[in-house]
This record gives sequence, C-alpha cells and structure tokens, in this order.
Amino acid sequence: MFKPFNKPERKKPLKKDGLKKKVYKKRPCRFCGDKVENIDYLDYQKFQRFLTEKGKIVPSRISGSCARHQRQLSKAIKKARELALLPFVAE
Repeated sequence: MFKPFNKPERKKPLKKDGLKKKVYKKRPCRFCGDKVENIDYLDYQKFQRFLTEKGKIVPSRISGSCARHQRQLSKAIKKARELALLPFVAE
C-alpha cells in the first residue's frame, strides 16, 4: 500500500536581502474627511503637498488618499500642468 510521506514545513519567503516586507498603516483620506466631492484643477495650491520636490505625484499609499480621490487628484495635477499652473519638472 502507498503511504503518503510527511512534507517538511515551509518557511515564509523573505525578501532577497533577508528582511521582512514593510507594512504601511492606512491613513484616512483627507478629501473624504473634508467631504470633498470633486477636486478642481484651479485649486492647485491645495495639492502642492501631493507632489514631490521633483514634481512627481505622490502615490496613494504614502499620501493616504483613497482610490477615487487619487484618480481625481492625478487628473487635476495633469490638467494644471498643461495650463502652466504647475511645472512639469521642478528646477
């Protein structure tokens, strides 16, 4: 008769350098807290904090904005860049 053999226990995989993956705490969305319906591209002073020093858009896991507002934010930033309200690249 066939007897199944015991498999050795598998350890959880680590990153390449042997460290565990960093876990981020989910921040509350600022726009949901203020009950903002739409993000307007003309209020470009409001979303200066969502841009890095180089002019890149900060990801939602760092900024804490929800998916809906992150999409609106990126569209507003891109529209403000086209209208020369914001620079494409910081100098």
